[in-house]
Amino acid sequence: MAYPRTNRIGTEIKKIVSSMIMNELKDPRISPLTSVVEVEVTRDLSFANIFISVYGSQKDKDQTLKALANSTGFVRKEIGKKIKLRCTPEPVFKLDNSIENAMYISDLIHKVNKPGTENEQK
Repeated sequence: MAYPRTNRIGTEIKKIVSSMIMNELKDPRISPLTSVVEVEVTRDLSFANIFISVYGSQKDKDQTLKALANSTGFVRKEIGKKIKLRCTPEPVFKLDNSIENAMYISDLIHKVNKPGTENEQK
């Protein structure tokens, strides 16, 4: 069951973290093609699962995830400054592969529907 308050807090955290990745975090390991896909906040507001998508190689993804994991303290402090909560959620960064999966499925569909294949009906 979705809770409206945690959804609103998740949306605000998503905006803050997206802005931080683009403007404030200066770690060279963070890929410039990193985006925040979704933020899920636990019901007790103790953790915020931040799902990120990184366009690039697996090495880029691993380095970006490590750099963001090292900056969780700074990210939590900035979230606490910008959102007034009794308890600031601990950010947990997780890799989201939904965009790559969608592109893979789209390619499969295009291959099946391509003219000149044996799947074409007459």
